[in-house]
Amino acid sequence: MTDASKPMTDPPSEPAPSRGQWADVWDQFKVHRGAFWGMVVFGTILFLIVVGPFIYWNDPQAVPTGRDFLNLRDMRPIYVLLWDSGAKVNWLYPLGTDNLGRDTLGRLLLGGRVSIAVGITAMLLSLFLGTFIGVLAGYFRRLDGVLMRLTNLFLALPLLPLLLVAVLLFRDPLSKGFGPEGGTFILIVTLVGVTSWMQTARIVRGDVLALKEREFVLAARSIGTSPTQMILRHILPNVLSPIMVSATLGIATAIITESALSFLGFGFPPDFPTWGKLLFDAVDRMALYPERVLWPGLLISLTVLAVNYVGDGLRDALDPRIRGR
Repeated sequence: MTDASKPMTDPPSEPAPSRGQWADVWDQFKVHRGAFWGMVVFGTILFLIVVGPFIYWNDPQAVPTGRDFLNLRDMRPIYVLLWDSGAKVNWLYPLGTDNLGRDTLGRLLLGGRVSIAVGITAMLLSLFLGTFIGVLAGYFRRLDGVLMRLTNLFLALPLLPLLLVAVLLFRDPLSKGFGPEGGTFILIVTLVGVTSWMQTARIVRGDVLALKEREFVLAARSIGTSPTQMILRHILPNVLSPIMVSATLGIATAIITESALSFLGFGFPPDFPTWGKLLFDAVDRMALYPERVLWPGLLISLTVLAVNYVGDGLRDALDPRIRGR
């Protein structure tokens, strides 16, 4: 028998699951409309350039021969031909062909692979150099002056002339060792990465200077933690936010630099498409075929704009001081 005089009590409720830091970051990131749609646009472009060449029906490198060459060269896009009632529409070439009869859409998809691969790889190299130099300069006082003078020296260099001279000096030796495409890829990635780490180094150095005076760092130092363990366990995890923001912005910088080099004729070989190379090839016929300039320029602009918005959203979401705004 139960004692009726005892009050009925509700069973203890289970504690609500604790939210992690990255859940809060994602909630803040979603609120930033520009960053969210920038992520969608950049993800869509990545999906198209990775999957598109496998499912697209035209070979972007194939050059037609014989009568097909005369029929397929300099074909206008479908949306242009539909406005001309007397034009014959070829639905197999949605964006037309170039002066050699190669499919424009296929070359845009293939060129995007190269441009974004250069951007991501150069960003990783730049991020590694900038983080390494920034952490050393911020944590070790005796290295600060030397490394910051080196950083200021690189910031003062005229980068575009330096890149052009380096391409002229090292392109042929690397092409002989790794092939025309591989050698040019290594050269451009190295040049872009080595000349774009300075901003990351300055940002990381400033954060490390502030962090090494915090209580948890002083406590870890008091129990004999080595500098290597201090940097890897306590410093680097706390400077992850600016590093991630620099990574997104570094992709945009690398894509623009590669496109500029290709546009000036110092990039990949003529038969190897990138967005900058397609833009360079289209300039001579821009008056007759303006769409050939429009599409690679639009893809470069959309990619860079989307990546910049993602970086802006990450900066706001990862900063705890403005995360709740």
